[in-house]
Amino acid sequence: MSYTKCMTFHTTESKIKTIKQGNRNFMIADGLVVSPRAGIEISHRCPENYQDLIQECIRHGWLKPVAYMTEREMMISGLLNNE
Repeated sequence: MSYTKCMTFHTTESKIKTIKQGNRNFMIADGLVVSPRAGIEISHRCPENYQDLIQECIRHGWLKPVAYMTEREMMISGLLNNE
């Protein structure tokens, strides 16, 4: 005699949204300045050979800026329906 025991899984979806470069919501504006939501800043103290390596990675698309916002922040900003 055999029987199958059923298992139930409950999953929830994260409320954090990823905004990648190229997405129209990646840029923010205040009426005077337009700026990306995320970026990469290389310190002036970073050795030049590392700066060159990082810049090469960015040029090849291996290193990309990504922004994260909660659904709540996106709703307040009016971006949720414009993904």
